Amino acid sequence: MALDAKLHDIYDEVLGRNPGEAEFHQAVREVLSSLGPVVQKHPDYVDAAVIRRLCEPERQIIFRVPWIDDSGQVQINRGFRVEFNSALGPYKGGLRFHPSVYLGIVKFLGFEQIFKNSLSGMPIGGGKGGSDFNPKGRSDMEIMRFCQSFMIELHRHIGEYTDVPAGDTGVGQREIGFLFGQYKRVTNRYESGVLTGKGIHWGGSLVRTEATGYGTVFFTEEMLKANKESFDGKRVVVSGSGNVALYAIEKVKQLGGTVVACSDSSGYVVDENGVDFDLLREIKERRRGRISEYAEEKNVPFSSTGSVWDVPCEIALPCATQNEINEEQALTLIKNGCRYVAEGANMPSTPEAIERFREAGIHFAPGKAANAGGVATSALEMQQNASRDTWSFGFTEDRLGQIMRGIHQRCLETADEYGKPDDYVAGANIAGFIKVADAMLALGVV
Repeated sequence: MALDAKLHDIYDEVLGRNPGEAEFHQAVREVLSSLGPVVQKHPDYVDAAVIRRLCEPERQIIFRVPWIDDSGQVQINRGFRVEFNSALGPYKGGLRFHPSVYLGIVKFLGFEQIFKNSLSGMPIGGGKGGSDFNPKGRSDMEIMRFCQSFMIELHRHIGEYTDVPAGDTGVGQREIGFLFGQYKRVTNRYESGVLTGKGIHWGGSLVRTEATGYGTVFFTEEMLKANKESFDGKRVVVSGSGNVALYAIEKVKQLGGTVVACSDSSGYVVDENGVDFDLLREIKERRRGRISEYAEEKNVPFSSTGSVWDVPCEIALPCATQNEINEEQALTLIKNGCRYVAEGANMPSTPEAIERFREAGIHFAPGKAANAGGVATSALEMQQNASRDTWSFGFTEDRLGQIMRGIHQRCLETADEYGKPDDYVAGANIAGFIKVADAMLALGVV
């Protein structure tokens, strides 16, 4: 989409200041493309350089992470934490451990996090972090040694009133445990609120594991309701089989839909009877196996070529990684009858794919709205930690449902207000932006 004339210089400045960071450029352009009506109505946002300031992180931290593997060899990785915007509260966002991680990925994720956290209605700012460390194939002891070295540097920059990391790709409860243990050791404080995604018996929140997947499905349910439909009898395809995808699959089944395909980095399976959530969880969470094992045990097709988006469906939930749906795959989904797409991952659809969805009248929910359930429940975990309290699964799930319904309503109402009816992308971008922008104006030039 074209940018408003008042925003061209800002985007050009982003490109010049951040060379080679394609994902960050994409994330910024996607938000700026929605803000034309906003700057026309509120020129003070441009005059006070709010948008320009919003595109520049408050702090970017890069550090060396040395550790020793099981064979006694010294390994070196690079760690990152981008503390992007704290106008609404302490920085909040996950840590990603994956070989693809570099500064541009972390900045794109942190930028998206600002608006996602704003939309959640919780008092949290936006940040993100991680490392190019690959936990796959590493022993528990290697992962522990890496996490401890990573936290030796990170602990100086975080705190429950400053910056509260959580998990993301490659960082689950095991890694959070090692990170929190080292934080407690070096600070001599049991500061539960400094990390979220903790184990239930040591400060964690029920539903946190399920939250992002559940939240994506709750948002999709609201989209369906807005069109007088439900999940009943709907064919659903979910990409991925990690934490987000797993619990999206579980919730879709609970609401009456049938997930007919899911994937991992090795390929995808098709199960016309509906993916068996219990077996898939056993393979992925306990055995840490591949999706092909599911196909072998259920005697269903597995493909290591093509795309999971080749499987016909009415609802697509991309829950794997950024830019996983390109223009060609979007056209395939449209041709095969898909009518709803809700992003469970961060920016999984390319700009070209989103444009094709819009042209075809697909109901499309961007990740900053549809996958906000994870960070929302992280904020609920912070509340419990602050009050030394624990909540039941049902109570926390109800809170999550309320938050996702609220996000859906804000997206639709804001899209209507700015002349973009039913445009969830515009609604999410504008609603998330205005709340942060108003806080930045109130706090002065800081």
